[in-house]
Amino acid sequence: MKKNSIRTWLILGIISTLLTLNLSVLTACSPSGSQSPSGDSASGTEQSTYEEQLLTARTTPYGKYPSLITYTLGKLTGANRSNMPEDDTYEDNAYTRLIRELINVQNEDVFENEDEQYDANVSMAITSGKIPDIMVVSNLEDLKLLVEYDMVEDLTESFENCMSDTIKEIYASYGQQILDIISFDDKIMAIPETNIDDGPNLLWLRKDWMDQLGLEAPETLADAEEIIRQFIEKDPGGNGPGNTIGLVCDPMLCGECGYSSEYLLDIVFASYDAYPKQWIYNENGEIVYGSVQPECIDALAHIRDMYESKLLDHDFLLRTTSNIIDEVVSGQCGSFFGPWWAPNNPLMEALQADPDACWMLYLLQTEDDGTTSFYSKNPVYKYVVVRKGFEYPEIACKIVSILFDYARYEDNDNEELIEYYQNNVDPTARPLAINVDYNDALFRCFEEISAVLDGRKQADDLKILERSYYDICQAYLEHQDTATPEEWAAYTSRVTACSLFTEERLNRVSSLFFGETGSMKNEWWKLQELESKTYLQIVTGKLDLEDFDTFVEDWYEQGGRVITEEVRQELKD
Repeated sequence: MKKNSIRTWLILGIISTLLTLNLSVLTACSPSGSQSPSGDSASGTEQSTYEEQLLTARTTPYGKYPSLITYTLGKLTGANRSNMPEDDTYEDNAYTRLIRELINVQNEDVFENEDEQYDANVSMAITSGKIPDIMVVSNLEDLKLLVEYDMVEDLTESFENCMSDTIKEIYASYGQQILDIISFDDKIMAIPETNIDDGPNLLWLRKDWMDQLGLEAPETLADAEEIIRQFIEKDPGGNGPGNTIGLVCDPMLCGECGYSSEYLLDIVFASYDAYPKQWIYNENGEIVYGSVQPECIDALAHIRDMYESKLLDHDFLLRTTSNIIDEVVSGQCGSFFGPWWAPNNPLMEALQADPDACWMLYLLQTEDDGTTSFYSKNPVYKYVVVRKGFEYPEIACKIVSILFDYARYEDNDNEELIEYYQNNVDPTARPLAINVDYNDALFRCFEEISAVLDGRKQADDLKILERSYYDICQAYLEHQDTATPEEWAAYTSRVTACSLFTEERLNRVSSLFFGETGSMKNEWWKLQELESKTYLQIVTGKLDLEDFDTFVEDWYEQGGRVITEEVRQELKD
């Protein structure tokens, strides 16, 4: 901060203290102890001066600026305009209108793009040295680059003053690790998006096909494979001989470090106590990289057998995510692994294409005691940064407080937001396309909805998000035979799927490291390429299983040994 700015802050602080002694201002407080957006000092009173209002705005989560503050934004968007209503835009929608009403802040988007194109624009902005006032960056490497080039603001003071107590509590639910990731020299340089606990991936099967063939619900991987085998051989979908494909799979095979996603085989690997791409403890308590551990050999052998027998989609190497979705929606495929939210994507579209299709989910056990093992996730997914030199860096924290505290827990009668939730408007409609929620948010939401469905709680006691989900779940229960795909998706994801995630059925394996060591900067991509190539060639039979040992030796010699020691040192420190 410049010296003149510091002097101004000191003067304003003295003025505020003197005036506070002589003015009686009613201040409404939120349950978290932070100033409520409806407080008089936030909206301004006749006695308040412009300077007082500005100071309050700059030092509280919900204080309203006395004049409109406009900021430039790099906007990460979603498919189909994030499913927003026709007249809404990314600069004028339910979220931006709420923010403008409460704190008098408005975004002006300098670029609006999805996924890879958005990341490309972020990279170009960093390279040019001209970034917008606020933007989301998708990976830790970009954040480190921005900090190294001194392009982003220190948000430590803003975080302390303008992040609500509830948001601070949410971050604390992930432990100290989440703040360690975004802190550099003890300074908070970004606002992290939280990555909630999604539980293990589930097996999604065509239940109508199972019923047609008289098949029982699977409990183990072997049970699932027999069902998939009969789908292929007996063609209950009427696709014609040889046209029903096996388990669809992304060429990645398993989730990235600390992340899970759809169409992956993490459950198959976990059945052999293998956790590729994760930094984990081995049986001796040493920190190791999962992909080069001996447990992976048996898992790869199993997947190779699945591929050779076509239980695994024989064309999986050629599939993109869009291709996989097409196979599911068209009815060519009746099986895939996916998270609890799979009903929203791709199964809602599958039901729209074929209302008679019936998809059901199953939690396969990976352990002899009946539990399912899965690795824990990186607590941080994306990062919000503020341009160095932006006059009002605190507005990023204020927006997060509004979106994920006030709108989530206080503004229960906001009809626009209720409509957004019920109509599946994608979270990318928010100016900051992130999510900030408790680590166990999924299970909290399920418990709240279940309490009302079971009669243990009144619907009117639910917060806005849970109430919107409860309403649509209740609508599904009242007319299941004629329920819309949206109603089915809400109930299946929020109730049916979550009901399986009881603590006695889950075994979390800790993923330990999600950062980047010094050697990783130049060597990691080569090791990842070596790993991917070896795994895929073993699965497809182009390499023998014995070649895994050669891969492990090469991995360590080409930088893996040094990187392993660096990771161990990072975690030790």
